[in-house]
Amino acid sequence: MSKVKRKRRIKRGYPVALLVGFEDDHAVLWQVFSHVVKLSLRLELDGKRTDERVLYNFHESVVDALKPVLKEGIRSIVVAAPVRTTYAADFLVHVRKHHRYLIQSKSPNRANFAELVGSADNPIKVAELVKTKEFTKLIAETTSEEADHIINVLEKHLYSTGDNTVVLYSLKEIEDIVYDRGKRNELGTAHLLLTDQYLADSKSKNRIHRLLQISKNKKVKTRIVNAETPAGNRISQFGGIVFFTIPAKQGFD
Repeated sequence: MSKVKRKRRIKRGYPVALLVGFEDDHAVLWQVFSHVVKLSLRLELDGKRTDERVLYNFHESVVDALKPVLKEGIRSIVVAAPVRTTYAADFLVHVRKHHRYLIQSKSPNRANFAELVGSADNPIKVAELVKTKEFTKLIAETTSEEADHIINVLEKHLYSTGDNTVVLYSLKEIEDIVYDRGKRNELGTAHLLLTDQYLADSKSKNRIHRLLQISKNKKVKTRIVNAETPAGNRISQFGGIVFFTIPAKQGFD
């Protein structure tokens, strides 16, 4: 009797960035994880690019598709388009013109955009694209900028008093507040940051992965940061993990 081979589960890793591939008549959104890239959504251009209203609505549909992931805390976005096209540049112009809050340096809602030449139209092309030095460099730069921005927000509120700011460094205390978050939404916007080194070295990986999943379910913005970056080094000074909240009116929308 032959043994049934168990399907090997592909390790996804943790979320890193978003990749948006623009083509002539559509756009494809991909979620970039530390180990794989997964298809998220395909959006069609309903008309011709030469029609300003059609192109405006198309770009708006892409921004709308990005918002749910941005709200989860992923704010590094790589925009790609084939060589000798202006599709990616046209989208970034649209963002700068109609969604300035996404690019303003001091905005708490800021995202980090980077432009890359190349097609991200299908899994084969994406696999080739993510292996390039250009893509690796862009991801490193945008995620580092994103982490620095979040750390700056943390530093601003670290020693605040009287504004309902909460900062925790203990895994047990973080678990307590996250698991009870349904009763404590008055705390405002919550963030959970940890380094990749903390996750790799932890003897309680299942416990941490459970915390990450429940945090996501309870709308806590979670980020895993490269320990070798300035932001990662700062988180390491807290022990490798930090949870903080800021008043809702100052948080990420």
